[in-house]
Amino acid sequence: MRVYVGADHAGFELKDTVAAALKKADVTVVDVGTDGPSSVDYPVYAFEVAKAVAAGQADRGILVCGSGIGMSMAANRIKGVRAVNGQGTYEARMSRRHNDSNVLCLGARFIGVDLALEIVREWLAEPFEGGRHKRRVDLMDNPPQ
Repeated sequence: MRVYVGADHAGFELKDTVAAALKKADVTVVDVGTDGPSSVDYPVYAFEVAKAVAAGQADRGILVCGSGIGMSMAANRIKGVRAVNGQGTYEARMSRRHNDSNVLCLGARFIGVDLALEIVREWLAEPFEGGRHKRRVDLMDNPPQ
C-alpha cells in the first residue's frame, strides 16, 4: 500500500509519528510536508495529497492539521476524493465501510497520539462494503450538475 501524508504547522509532529508507524508496518509512505512549526497554508498540502489519491499515485492519503476540519474541507474539493475527519475509530471504520473514504484527516489538537495511531490502523484495515453503498459513492463522485 502507498500512502501520501501531509500536514500543516499544527499537525507536522503527529504526521511524522503516523508516517513512522506506517513505515514500520511496511507501508510505502510519501511525505509531502510540512516539516516544522512555521506557519503554512494547509490547503497546499491537502491538495497535493488529494490530487495524488485522485490520480491513483496513492492508495490512500492522510492529512493532519489542528482540527482536521480544514484539511478535510480542502481535500474534498478534489474530484474523486472522499476525505473524512476522523476523530474516533468507529467513524473511521464506518467511513471506509460505507463511504469508501480514501483520505483520512486528523486533528492534532483534538486527539492524542495513541488514538490517532489506532484510528489510522483501523481505517487502513477496514474494507469497503460495496453493494448499495457503491451506488451512493458513485453519486458523490459524480454529482448532478
